[in-house]
Amino acid sequence: MGAIAVVLDHTTATALHDPKDPFNEAVAAFYVQASGGLGTLYAPVLSLTAGDTERPGLLAHINGLRFIHIEPFDTEAALMATELRHAGYSWAAVHAIHAARPSAAFPTGRYLLTLAPEAYKGTGVHAVHPDQ
Repeated sequence: MGAIAVVLDHTTATALHDPKDPFNEAVAAFYVQASGGLGTLYAPVLSLTAGDTERPGLLAHINGLRFIHIEPFDTEAALMATELRHAGYSWAAVHAIHAARPSAAFPTGRYLLTLAPEAYKGTGVHAVHPDQ
């Protein structure tokens, strides 16, 4: 089995940022695995930006972590974001959904690590809670 690709949404990024968060250790375990080459973590910049409004310093903290790749918000992501926003999804969720969906680089998509998997129902992504 090869290394897995995992997208952090704003909820899991926030948990990783806050050592007192009850899910900090569960999310940190994914980071430790990524540091050992067992997976790759991605964080969508728009999700982090939206999360930073509630948790100042979130974006800078995650950006400073060596084993998390920041996903840029490009035109393709913006086009999907507008579609998803019209469908009622939050700014915090739209870039995470885009990053987790199948693409040329990830034909089967990437796992979306979230504390709120129910928020991603019907989006075509495989959303999982870090405790599952």
